Amino acid sequence: MDRPIIGVAGIVVKESKVLLGKRKSELGKGSWGFPGGKLEFNETLNGCLERELLEEAGIRAKNFSLAAFTNDIFEKEKAHYVTLYILADYVSGEPKIMEPDKCEKWEWRYWSSLPQPLFLPIQTLIKQGYCPF
Repeated sequence: MDRPIIGVAGIVVKESKVLLGKRKSELGKGSWGFPGGKLEFNETLNGCLERELLEEAGIRAKNFSLAAFTNDIFEKEKAHYVTLYILADYVSGEPKIMEPDKCEKWEWRYWSSLPQPLFLPIQTLIKQGYCPF
């Protein structure tokens, strides 16, 4: 890969919990990550997150605000991602597996008890001291 990929991740909050999915795709397989994906050409950040929330988990959110970013290099996979995190409030929909080849399950978790292992970008986010509450 010649250039970094821009990722958009949603820190979706419902009743003081955040939504995490257990990844099945090769990048971060078995780790827990936020819903999100690659930013497409001519797409807004909020539009990307809205699309990804519906495509991946079948949910809607509102009150989007840019929260943080991370810069992560996946040595083994030879991938480089800059991930933009958007904080959002849950609105509707019961999280469900919409892409069974990419996600094993969804869980609402308190920030103080995130499941392990965490996806590399979330590990970086936490090392930076980010906390949504």
